Amino acid sequence: MRIDILTLFPEMFSGVLGSSILGKAAEKGLVQFRALNFREFSVNKHGQVDDYPYGGGAGMVLRPEPLFHAVESLTETIGKKPRVILMCPQGERYTQKKAEELATEDHLIFLCGHYEGYDERIREHLITDEISIGDFILTGGELPAMTIIDSIVRLMPGALGNEVSAHTDSFSTGMLEHPHYTRPAEFRGWKVPDILLSGHHAKIEEWRKKESLKRTLQRRPELLKEVLKERPELVKLLDEVKKEVQK
Repeated sequence: MRIDILTLFPEMFSGVLGSSILGKAAEKGLVQFRALNFREFSVNKHGQVDDYPYGGGAGMVLRPEPLFHAVESLTETIGKKPRVILMCPQGERYTQKKAEELATEDHLIFLCGHYEGYDERIREHLITDEISIGDFILTGGELPAMTIIDSIVRLMPGALGNEVSAHTDSFSTGMLEHPHYTRPAEFRGWKVPDILLSGHHAKIEEWRKKESLKRTLQRRPELLKEVLKERPELVKLLDEVKKEVQK
């Protein structure tokens, strides 16, 4: 996969893209990163990329020319148009399902803006996706882009040490993940559940499903409607969980 990031602050990405899972994925050749300052594509000698909004108002608005020229420079030798993703609080709420979708692409371009906003023609004629990581405002699109890139790359085959990990994470199954335990078996009087020490893999798997359902029921019950629609075999197990919770 190739991931290009258009930003006014490319230096923000050096530590993130070169560390941990992202850095190792790049070293393995699974992904190629490039953070590019789109000020280089400014149409005036001052390197200006923003201007006052027509009609008046507070703040500055990113001009269309630098971003259009930057994207075109990245795609002029490629036949297939890549996904061009705009970081914006007005966008689609980001989910694990979206991460899984984007992880199948060959080329992604992230647009990270600053200032008051974008010229609307950027939304209408340049981007393919507009994404928000939550209902709050940040200084720019760099931190959301880092978050999304991390969530995508870890899903790529070979990126994680254990391929099963990504498929059992919270939201990958539609539910929150079950509790985890490790050594020691007892710590300050708190014991690991006996079932996990039993070696009975079928019963352990059933316990994990029930605990996942219980955690989702207690913390994010709104997720269960979609889960049960896709996995009706869990209905009976959820009924058992509800009875246990009510005791």
